[in-house]
Amino acid sequence: MPLDFSPDLSTPIEIPQQDSWPPTRHRFDPQTVWAVQAAIAAQRPLLLGGESGIGKSQVARAVAQAVRVPFLYHVVDERTERDDLMYSYDAVARLAEAQVSAVTAGRDADGWRARLAEPNFIRPGILWWAFAWADAQRQAETFSRHCRTCEVPAKPDDWSPDAARPCGPVVLVDEIDKADPSVPNGLLEALGGRGFRTAQLDKPVALKPGAPAPLVIITTNRERELPPAFMRRCLVLKMPFPAGREEAEHFLIEERARVFWGPEQINDAVCRIVVDQLLAERTSAARDSLIVPGAAEFLDLIRALVEMYPGDAERQRGALKEIAPFALKKDLSDGV
Repeated sequence: MPLDFSPDLSTPIEIPQQDSWPPTRHRFDPQTVWAVQAAIAAQRPLLLGGESGIGKSQVARAVAQAVRVPFLYHVVDERTERDDLMYSYDAVARLAEAQVSAVTAGRDADGWRARLAEPNFIRPGILWWAFAWADAQRQAETFSRHCRTCEVPAKPDDWSPDAARPCGPVVLVDEIDKADPSVPNGLLEALGGRGFRTAQLDKPVALKPGAPAPLVIITTNRERELPPAFMRRCLVLKMPFPAGREEAEHFLIEERARVFWGPEQINDAVCRIVVDQLLAERTSAARDSLIVPGAAEFLDLIRALVEMYPGDAERQRGALKEIAPFALKKDLSDGV
């Protein structure tokens, strides 16, 4: 496998299902390829910014599939804490084990201490897997024996931590703008040091010398400003919705719809009608400060029309009149 990132721009990549991520397809554009190449070469995280549904998260899945490395992910929410990307410590499970041991251990003090050793209750996070896969696997087995099952992330059959690849595992940190500022700052510390320490272990978790560094891809919907220090350490790829009518039509039809469906399933004329309705609704929603529909809603409509009346343009146009408001209008107020 070549050690540069150079996917075929003309052929969509088939991305299989992983956990709750559904199977899909992705076709790279030159700008994204250059951004990924730069992030790999500079060994910096790549920050993707754009409106929800534009396809940011899918870029990470597609890169992992293209270079045949594991895809690791963490979807950030308001409860995400600084260390969650590295590890989690289950203090509740340890307390429960202590209560059981107090009743059943008897005079076996050594056995009691061994069962309650703090490392037994540490679950490896995505950065642990990305930096030190074999060590994370051993820690996952320890956690599974003493606490509950910790699954090993999926990986390509032909991949190993020492495999010759452009990068190590692809790590997706999704929607980081939802997190407290300590989360991106903690991520920077781990990436800058190529590892981290936990309060419960006496050894560091670190990338082995000579091993390919992970590619960290971070997404933001720009709901909250990110720390300036974090922004300075990232490469940034903006993924805006196209501003002009012709650019939007090309983006939606050629770069999105045609990745999944051919003209024999839904022709360009019907697709252009959907584009027109989407753009009109975007203008109206922005004017009224409502949720603005985007590429995801466009694909929802195209998918529905193809599934309902594949290849039947006349019936697709008729159905579109009835179902378009369900996908495009995101207003639950009582007004018409």
